[in-house]
Amino acid sequence: EEGHKRLVHQTSWGCTTRSLGVMIMTHGDDKGLIIPPRVASVQVVIIPILFKDENTGEILGKCRELKTMLEKADIRVRIDDRSNYTPGWKYNHWEVKGVPLRLELGPKDLAKGTARVVRRDTGEAYQISWADLAPKLLELMEGIQRSLFEKAKARLHEGIEKISTFDEVMPALNRKHLVLAPWCEDPESEEQIKKETQKLSEIQAIEAGDSEQVMTGAMKTLCIPFDQPPMPEGTKCFYTGKPAKRWTLWGRSY
Repeated sequence: EEGHKRLVHQTSWGCTTRSLGVMIMTHGDDKGLIIPPRVASVQVVIIPILFKDENTGEILGKCRELKTMLEKADIRVRIDDRSNYTPGWKYNHWEVKGVPLRLELGPKDLAKGTARVVRRDTGEAYQISWADLAPKLLELMEGIQRSLFEKAKARLHEGIEKISTFDEVMPALNRKHLVLAPWCEDPESEEQIKKETQKLSEIQAIEAGDSEQVMTGAMKTLCIPFDQPPMPEGTKCFYTGKPAKRWTLWGRSY
């Protein structure tokens, strides 16, 4: 715009696909996906519980009415009113897809003016009046989002070992943990660390033979965390013994 030449900044590292993969592997369970509400294309699935010749029209009509009401509260909703599948089949179908909340509406719910709501992440069920549905579902989704984040954060920190010497590296890696270590940030030392951890991994695999599965692979830098733990004066690099600059996160490359 100003007629000046400027350097172009760009990156290409599969951010979108990697983010999706991490989300699936971090939050999913044996039933299937668990999608955080903020990124779920469908946040609430409404499943009518229909019995032959029993208030079918009324139940479907109320489901559509509730869908419209929830959409006005900016909730992404879908009704599964397919007649060729049972409610149980639909429950499983939407659990596999990871929809955060399931809303069930049957004859008893219609009579009481309530709906049964089930969380995908915990399986907890709630009976909620129609008048309270929108605010309650928004509240539940915030709770789900917070719970998934806190669980993932705790799991991440449980898998990080803080070390100060190279002798501590292989035991930590063998426990499938990441390593947080003081490092001098010398590029040559990283190459040496990669080669040495690769060699040690291969030796361990040979020694173990067929008796057990041993993880192999070189250790490399993952990132230098913005949130740095205190580093006492005089702290040495865990590998070279030179003065350390920052705590660095390391992990195995498979």
